[in-house]
Amino acid sequence: MQDLHYESNDLGLTYGGNACRFKVWAPTASQVEVVLYEDAGEYDQYGMVHNHEGGLAFLMNPGKKGTWSLELEGDHTGKYYMYRVSFSDGTVNYAVDPYAKAVAAGGARTAIIDMKKTNPEDWEDDVRPPQIRPTDAIIYELHVRDFSINGDNLFQQKGLYRAFTEEGLTDQDGNLVGIDHLVELGITHVHLMPVFDFKTVNELTVHDPSVADGKYNWGYDPQNFNVPEGSYSSDPTNPAARIIEFKQMVQALHRKGIRVIMDVVYNHTFGVDDGPFEGIVPGYFYRTNSEGYLTNGSGVGNELATERPMVRKYIKDSVRYWAEEYHIDGFRFDLMGLIDTRTMTEITNMLQQEIDRTILVYGEPWTGGDSPLWDKTLKGAQKGKGFAVFNDNYRSAVKGDNDGYASGFATGWWGVEGAVLKGVQGAIHDFTYHPSETINYVTAHDNLNLWDKIVTSLGMRHALSFPEWHNGSPSGGYTAQEAVTSADPYRFVEPDNMLSNDTVRRSLLANGIMITSQGIPFLHAGDEILRSKYGDHNSYRSGDAVNALRWSNKARFRPVFDYYCGLLRLRKEHVAFKMAHREQVERHLKVLSCGHGVVAYLLEGTEVKDSWNQILIIYNGKEQESRVDLPQDCVWNVVVNDRAAGVEVLDHVQGNVTIPRLSMMVLYDKESGVEPQILTSMDIRSPKKAIQCAEEVKLEVVFKDQHDKRIEGLQPQWRSSDPEKIIVRQTGKIIGTALGEGIITAVCGEVEASIRIIVDHLVPARIEVTGEPMMYATRHYPIQTTVRDQYNQVLPGQTVQLATTTPRIVSIDHSGKLLAIRPGKGVILVHCGSLTAEWNVQIHPFSIRTVEIEYERPDHHYDGWNVWVWGTGIHDGKIPFHPTSDGSVVAKVKVAPGMKRIGYIIRLNEWERREGDRDLFIEIPSTSGNERIKVKVKSGTREIMVAVGGRLMKLNGLSSA
Repeated sequence: MQDLHYESNDLGLTYGGNACRFKVWAPTASQVEVVLYEDAGEYDQYGMVHNHEGGLAFLMNPGKKGTWSLELEGDHTGKYYMYRVSFSDGTVNYAVDPYAKAVAAGGARTAIIDMKKTNPEDWEDDVRPPQIRPTDAIIYELHVRDFSINGDNLFQQKGLYRAFTEEGLTDQDGNLVGIDHLVELGITHVHLMPVFDFKTVNELTVHDPSVADGKYNWGYDPQNFNVPEGSYSSDPTNPAARIIEFKQMVQALHRKGIRVIMDVVYNHTFGVDDGPFEGIVPGYFYRTNSEGYLTNGSGVGNELATERPMVRKYIKDSVRYWAEEYHIDGFRFDLMGLIDTRTMTEITNMLQQEIDRTILVYGEPWTGGDSPLWDKTLKGAQKGKGFAVFNDNYRSAVKGDNDGYASGFATGWWGVEGAVLKGVQGAIHDFTYHPSETINYVTAHDNLNLWDKIVTSLGMRHALSFPEWHNGSPSGGYTAQEAVTSADPYRFVEPDNMLSNDTVRRSLLANGIMITSQGIPFLHAGDEILRSKYGDHNSYRSGDAVNALRWSNKARFRPVFDYYCGLLRLRKEHVAFKMAHREQVERHLKVLSCGHGVVAYLLEGTEVKDSWNQILIIYNGKEQESRVDLPQDCVWNVVVNDRAAGVEVLDHVQGNVTIPRLSMMVLYDKESGVEPQILTSMDIRSPKKAIQCAEEVKLEVVFKDQHDKRIEGLQPQWRSSDPEKIIVRQTGKIIGTALGEGIITAVCGEVEASIRIIVDHLVPARIEVTGEPMMYATRHYPIQTTVRDQYNQVLPGQTVQLATTTPRIVSIDHSGKLLAIRPGKGVILVHCGSLTAEWNVQIHPFSIRTVEIEYERPDHHYDGWNVWVWGTGIHDGKIPFHPTSDGSVVAKVKVAPGMKRIGYIIRLNEWERREGDRDLFIEIPSTSGNERIKVKVKSGTREIMVAVGGRLMKLNGLSSA
């Protein structure tokens, strides 16, 4: 279906108040209809609709590249639709629109809504929090329901998107919870586990307290890729509710300075026959083996064929939609190994070049099973391509295996120090080109979480009364709630001395290593309050009893939380931990010790413009203290030890230092003296100084420091002196609303800048005409016309007409190109409304010159020898030799007028051999006429003669490269 690759961006429903336009790609269908419904259909006990008969059907029109389209007049808001797709074998399928933006509960039918009405108040002013480079990110992986479903009566909107909008929440001890907890912790990005519409939660009963089952899933079961999941909304039966509330969540996080990453699953769908694609284009969207059977690289029965053009287009369209419509700041790709590298590269380039260069892209560089895909995006495939991958090598080195008893550096195993060091260095000596390509983590939602892995490695599961779990249920006939109540994950943690507990120390060391390493740190939600899932290594459907964040842990383990806050503050305030390029790491990260349970290294802070001169980091994975000699005979300032972390000095040491068991230490020698950048000026840049009513223009601000150097990562506040004439959004977008003028001001701290913008009727005032400087008779030439308004700005969308007053010299063809008829002076007239411009051109004779390249070989063996030429303006490529009367051969090369230089190579056949080792060039004289140019080349020598019109010229008329 390569020739049926449809490139336009209008698939799906294009809503209008007076008409709706439907378009679907179904190249193998014999007929496609849009079927309209007044309601969502009749649901069964599982929240599904199976019967789609009874709707009002409208026949779609076949179009180009396998598309079908239909425009229905009228306002159809509030209705639902399906596609009814018929095939030549008699098969008829009902299918939800793959490009659906809104759906009924359970994703049963596509809903027709006005997306503009789903924007919360001030949505147009929503801006991405500032970020300079990927290594500035600190990612926090979180499940929407886990965040707020806990039984402690803290949230009004339990388990919902809107729980993120609840501010000022505290527990009974005054500890911040909810979104304010995230701000206090210091993370920069929330990574939301799947929030697109997935299949495995019954949206009709999810809020019914009398129903216990079908309420929880991680969400890696895609159904409708472009619609938010309904079970996290207050009313899944209202198609607009989930959209509005999702946007409110994003807006709330942005206002708190936190970016939002979506966990996306473009490697498989929950089902195939009842999925989003098979009913419309059977057999195209899924990979199959040589026998035609579905392949199972995902481990769940199918995998999307991302390497096929229309599958790749679908994923790119979907990702772009989330970034633009929902202001998503990053994407984590599940089982990215099942997505071909070309697709991942194109997605990254599209997001970072066309939308926002700071959008994060990363994923899992592995598969869930064998796949026939040859271009898998595995570790190393990301090098230099702008996206990152999870570093499972580092994960295993620090903690050991995922679910078993094996240990790593922080859980009791020596001999992995070298692997830990590779991770510390941002994996640049492992699989990355730059440290920004590695996601450093010890645990995520999959497998045992950090606390449970540590106690498993230490053989403590039985002592803590952890049950064995199978498919979301504990063994022994207990319910999940009963098993959780019986377990005691923190039995051996003494409240008054918790930082001395070995399990606590190992958890702080494990994530402390990740936070202070080069690359992008990634935390699993709840690690900072010692979250446990009671030994459940695969809690994807284990329910709230296992998965919910227990906010009471914050007060219980406040010293642990404070330690995490200090580590994150250390990283955020010191650029030495966030080097962007491999060259920086290679030059300015010095290894001091790596072995016997200790890793120690030095960061040269001054060299990377850190405020500290040298920073020393030491990890001790042993159960005994370690003494480490300090690299210089000076006083070192301790800012992280086994009791506290941050940027404040805790102690002073000199000569050597003792690192307590199972802990880390960070020290610095002195302030670097690097002068911090201070904002002193701003410059507002606008593409236009005058706009029309309803026209939108984006303003940009350049921030400068005291040395007139640019400052990155700042964000201004915008205001308009007259909002009735010009509205300015906090994104920097201005909109003309009435004729007049206004002053737009950007403010950042105490510095501000202003620009005057005029709102006017913009009319054509001047026409610019440009074309080729030299034109020759009998040739066609394009003409470029630019219409400018009364403010000398380019005025797009104007219709111009071309004519000539010298039809014997020049003419204008149907495509608007100039045809030079004969030598002479021509006049072109350009009309735009009542405006006219005149353009005078000089047409020169089209005199073809001939360059003769004569070739002489002592052996007179010329079979297969030819000339390869370029830059002729007539015919580039292979030119054969013809024999001459004196025993040599000659090739005649035609050169168009205006050509100043041609290149050539004398070669044997198709590059079996060549004469000489350099490309040769002939400078064409600027004299007019059609005189012959002759070049003589003798094989095996550098003897070359050039003659023009019979006159021998000096050899400087020829050059080589």
